[in-house]
Amino acid sequence: MSVFFRSLLELDTFEGAAWIGLVPFEIYGTPGLPYFPETNVRTYVVGPGGSRAVWFFSLEAARLAAVAGARIGYHLPYFWARMRVFSENGVIRYESRRHWPHDSGAITAIRVQPGAPFVPDELTERDHFLTARYRLYTLARGRLASARIEHAPWPLARGTLLALRQNLLEHAGLPAPAGDPLVHYSPEIHVNIGALDLH
Repeated sequence: MSVFFRSLLELDTFEGAAWIGLVPFEIYGTPGLPYFPETNVRTYVVGPGGSRAVWFFSLEAARLAAVAGARIGYHLPYFWARMRVFSENGVIRYESRRHWPHDSGAITAIRVQPGAPFVPDELTERDHFLTARYRLYTLARGRLASARIEHAPWPLARGTLLALRQNLLEHAGLPAPAGDPLVHYSPEIHVNIGALDLH
């Protein structure tokens, strides 16, 4: 991975630090797949021509058809997982465990309490760095490939992390992150992902 980044992509850092995102969410409205949870592990990169984008280390999804389609269509490292998302007294819980034949020891258990929305003037440069990403990069048949991600600015709210147990970063071969987690919450946004283009 380090050779790949040096030759094709550059890590995008904020104030000298690289960031890893652990992003759980729910997907609605996919044709043929009306609802399923998903969680991704990502970092932030700069591609050819200076395009700022995301790079996915792994993506968990509860629908096998979505996993197969994304692996074939986008060459992304999707894994089929048993996942649950539910709310109790204003607290949202995300839980997942990978299905066989993947490593069933790969898990997440997250509890988040959403807070008050940010007004636009409250959002910092770091908030935009982490959320305003409109392209993804991947490897397809040994070549760099990308797809556009289209969405309005995220309607961000504060969030309080009440519990976190996960080993997806370890399974992706990543070091343990330094510092306290930064939590954002967003109620809903419409996203379109374009076709994959080879570079």
